[in-house]
Amino acid sequence: MVDDHDVVRRGVNRLLSGDPSIEIVGEASDTAEAVDRVPDAHPDVAVLDVRLPDGSGVEACREIRSHDESVKCLMLTSFADDEALFDAVMGGAAGYVPKVITGDDLISAVREVAAGHSLIDPAATAEVLERLREGGARSGEPEERPGRLSTREREFLDLIGEGLTNREIAEHAGLDERTVRRQVSQLLHKLGMARGAQGAGAT
Repeated sequence: MVDDHDVVRRGVNRLLSGDPSIEIVGEASDTAEAVDRVPDAHPDVAVLDVRLPDGSGVEACREIRSHDESVKCLMLTSFADDEALFDAVMGGAAGYVPKVITGDDLISAVREVAAGHSLIDPAATAEVLERLREGGARSGEPEERPGRLSTREREFLDLIGEGLTNREIAEHAGLDERTVRRQVSQLLHKLGMARGAQGAGAT
């Protein structure tokens, strides 16, 4: 469980621990702590808040999955559907749930992703990625174009949309993983700025 608010972590941990099929193996309050602790804890599922003090759940998810692809990430978000979907897809998460979700639904979501199921609709993913690729606004919003993506950024966006980790993208592109991590971070920042310009808020 990764969240910078102690009360939230304790509440979610208590909720999930109440189910006999779920064991909490660790918790973290930020991206660095999560990336450091996950390898030893080796969880089946990482539940991550989208907003973290030293980055975002999106970056944390990408780092976690680059170290261990078997970990399924579930994003906790207070964003609207398109934004939540964007964060989950860019992070390589198996799904996302709103923070207003009921306890039973959260338990069900954890079980679903632990079983290898995706909570993300492929058609909705394709639609959101296409709008991002063209630098356009989301559905129902005015067309504001804060900047087109470069050829390399489009390539990375497509690979991320296919669920590739930073390590896999590095292998595909013939680049060092640190270079890919930096470029993906820059891409996330650029897209975050675009969403902010559209009144969507930043990751």
